[in-house]
Amino acid sequence: MQTNKIISILLILGLFCGFCTYEFIRKSEKQIINIISPSIIELHNETICIPEVETFTADLSKNQTELEQKYNISHEDAIKLGYLTDNFAEDFLSGKTAKIKYTGEQNQNCKFGDIYVQKQSYREHLINAGFANNFTTQLEKARKLKLVILNHKSNKFHKLDCKYGITAHDAIILPQRQLQKDSKPCKFCHIEKSTQPKTYPLAISNGNIKMYLTDLTLTLKPDNKCKSLVCQELLGLINSAENSIDIALYGWGQVPNIYNALLKAKQRGVKIRIAYDISKNNYYPDTKMLLQLSEEKKGDTPQILMHNKFFIIDNKKLFTGSMNFSPTGLSGFNSNCVFSINSPEIAQIYKAEFEQMLNGKFHGSKMKLQSKTVKLADAKITPLFSPKDKAITSNIIPLINNAKHYIYIPAFIITHDEFSNALIRAHKRNVRIKIIVDATNSHNPRSKVKTLRQAGIPVKIENYAGKMHSKTILIDDKYLIAGSMNFSNSGENKNDENCLIIESERFTRYCREFFEYLWNKIPYKQYIRAESKDSIGSCSDGIDNNYDGKIDMQDEACH
Repeated sequence: MQTNKIISILLILGLFCGFCTYEFIRKSEKQIINIISPSIIELHNETICIPEVETFTADLSKNQTELEQKYNISHEDAIKLGYLTDNFAEDFLSGKTAKIKYTGEQNQNCKFGDIYVQKQSYREHLINAGFANNFTTQLEKARKLKLVILNHKSNKFHKLDCKYGITAHDAIILPQRQLQKDSKPCKFCHIEKSTQPKTYPLAISNGNIKMYLTDLTLTLKPDNKCKSLVCQELLGLINSAENSIDIALYGWGQVPNIYNALLKAKQRGVKIRIAYDISKNNYYPDTKMLLQLSEEKKGDTPQILMHNKFFIIDNKKLFTGSMNFSPTGLSGFNSNCVFSINSPEIAQIYKAEFEQMLNGKFHGSKMKLQSKTVKLADAKITPLFSPKDKAITSNIIPLINNAKHYIYIPAFIITHDEFSNALIRAHKRNVRIKIIVDATNSHNPRSKVKTLRQAGIPVKIENYAGKMHSKTILIDDKYLIAGSMNFSNSGENKNDENCLIIESERFTRYCREFFEYLWNKIPYKQYIRAESKDSIGSCSDGIDNNYDGKIDMQDEACH
């Protein structure tokens, strides 16, 4: 008995000592807050200068003339080297916690010391990679970069040696391929005709199905003018309605052309019914205005999302996809994948789901509909609805498991464990996988970005003002999966969602080519802040991109 008591005491003491050791180690690490330059790093409560290193930066506010002369490097090459060095520092340090090995020296601006991330010396990596003190190994690579200075305020771009670009107050260095379509060349430094960045057609049809893509790299500020192809399509469907318009929506942001078209439809006798989300975190206060047009309406429960986004017109046409019905969606500011389908059979399947919600059956209280595949011209469509269809585990993962050539995914967020594991298994059997995710959710604690990258899967984080709001999977030029459902446990098992599995070489190849177009425009960076100079246009779009209550220049990262 006495022996057992001693063992228990020793066990408790051991656990206590282990906890104290863990707390000591945890508290000895400090969060990296900001990278002022590749050699000056801001951590919690202090600034660290990396000792005995000289580095370039692409920060135009820094005078590097003395360093350029010392190493006999032109101003243009110095900025290009700085661009590479800034990216290296971001990849190594951003969002990390670190330990500091101090030298004991300090000046009025900082303490000197090396930063260790996961026991790796930042200083050693900086020097060994050729970004400090000796630049020979990186200079040739830097000279191949086609960089410009973009002035966010004027939307003009300049050559790296242009005095008007260098003195701009709201400027960023970026590859020329990332310029938006309406960027204008500075007339003083671009004497020759500027080559506009490549654009991509944003609509395709097989007669029964129209698919619309929106390009977040070209629309840097949302509006409510309804000029985009996808908004014009929805407007046309509403104007054509004769009897009924059924709407399932996560939220409504006022777009006058669409609202007025619905009002006129109601005035000519079209019956409007709405199923909508009432969760406490919903970002769409204008939904109340839209509900005034409906003859019948029903909201879900506050705890779980009604995340569908679809219109059913006259029980024969369907408009659905990842896009919310708001200025950020309908203007093309966010990247979305949307379908307009002329098929009474598909419309009736969606109507059966809609009727359940309108009768107060949301989420787990709904009945599972019988799965059905409908052939429309050269495409086969299978609609699926969350949470009853278990779309990811029962339908999508088997397609991933059978993939042979490639899987490309533009996604708002990926947090689903089994989904991520299936991708890793596919990668291990040499299926080519590429993923683009939204910046807002890339560092979500549940995000699988780090896990996928550690497994060797290339994951890029979009660096534009708008959201990567697509929830799309492309497999082997054969399967296109798209809809409202995020690749998350909630998307599959809790929320009301819909998605389409489309078997079509035409549509999948089209989406794959668009994905590759985006992939080539978006750089690989370890960490992107959604509202910062890292994210093109986010500091001047009038939107709270990272939901922190601060807009544009109110956000510290935009300075």
